[in-house]
Formats: sequence, structure tokens, C-alpha cells
Amino acid sequence: MAGIFRSLGELQLPTVPEDMVPMPVSGLPVVGEVMMVLFILLALLLVGNFIDIIPHLADSILRARGSTALEGSVRVSRDRNIIALVFVIPAIVIMYRYCLYYPDFVKDMPPNTRLWTTMGIFVGYLLLRYLLFIWLKPRRSDAYYMSYKAGYSFFILLCLVAFLTLGILALFHAGDRTVRTFMLVEVILFYAVYFFRRGQILSTNCNPFATFLYLCALEILPTGLFVASALVF
Repeated sequence: MAGIFRSLGELQLPTVPEDMVPMPVSGLPVVGEVMMVLFILLALLLVGNFIDIIPHLADSILRARGSTALEGSVRVSRDRNIIALVFVIPAIVIMYRYCLYYPDFVKDMPPNTRLWTTMGIFVGYLLLRYLLFIWLKPRRSDAYYMSYKAGYSFFILLCLVAFLTLGILALFHAGDRTVRTFMLVEVILFYAVYFFRRGQILSTNCNPFATFLYLCALEILPTGLFVASALVF
């Protein structure tokens, strides 16, 4: 009789809400490990260039004219562009590892396939931004060009903050969901500051209405599509 009551008293429903179930990623697939090795090798080759551009990157985020000063140096601008390209590698790996981009259609994919899909969509997002930049380029393009290139500086700084955050959270043995929350908050904050700075730079050559239209076409449209693809699909 006691056994019957014990069986009747057992809780059959999940003890954890479905949306709190741990994320399905516990490591990196082979492709991800190869990408990180490649990034480390490239980072070691570019460490001197990176140290040289740090003050310029900090100036870019602190004031709009910092981007003007950075673009005024061909060497610094070139190094910044190369480093931003290299940082795309760990950005994709972090997006995969902590499910920053995790729409329904990738959830059942094998790890390597999901990583390639994440990479393809992120590269497609960057390509769309570039195509819109080329298509809408005005005759007077100095401020227009600088506002676009400022995104490279903010991207590098975002990656650096993400690396630092990952290191600190690892010391405290934070779970994947905690790390994911921190990463998303940092992305939103950096993008908001960049959006504001880009508007400031554009406003030096454009009236307020034209600045608003450029921001809608160059930022809100591609980023909105990227976010919508994660939420809707």
C-alpha cells in the first residue's frame, strides 16, 4: 500500500521549465576547433599591428572625430581592416558556441552543419551591409565612408570585450545561459553606441532627414532582417 502512494505521489512533469533546458552545445565541432587554431595563428602574426591601433580604436568609440583621425592614416586604417576581418573567425565561433544566433531551423542540424550555417548567414549579413553601402553611396562620400568603416572599429572592440567577459565568467564557472545573456547585452550596447556614432558622422555631411534615411537603409534594414531571421524562422 505504501508503495502505491509513493508512486502516486511522484511528480511526472518536468521540474525545469522547457525554456530553461540547457543549450545543446557542450563544445566545438572539428571545424570550430580548426577555425580557432587559425585565428590564434593569425592573431600572433598581427599582435604588433593590433597594439598600435588600440588607442585609435578607443578614440573612435569615445568621440565621432576619432573615426576621422583613424581614417586619416592609411596604415592604421589598413591594419584595422585586416584585424576586423580576422576577428570575424572568433565572432562566428562565439555565435555558434553560445547560441547567439539560434533560430528553429538550425536546432536539429548536426554540429558541423549548424556551424557552417551560422557562418554563412553571418557572412551574408555582412555582405548585405556592404552591398547596401555601395548601392547608396552618394557623391560626397567622405563622411559616408567613415561612418561605414567605423563599424570595423566597434566590431573589434566588441570582440575584445567579449573575450574579456568569457575569461572572467570562466573563472566563476558561469553556465552557458549566463554567458549567452552577457554576450547579447554587450552586442546590443555596442551596436547602440555605433548606431549613434554613425548618425553623428553622417550628420556632418547630411541634413537630419537624409541621415535618418541612411540609417534606416544601412543599419535598420540589414540588422532587422538578421534579427528577424533568428526570431521568425
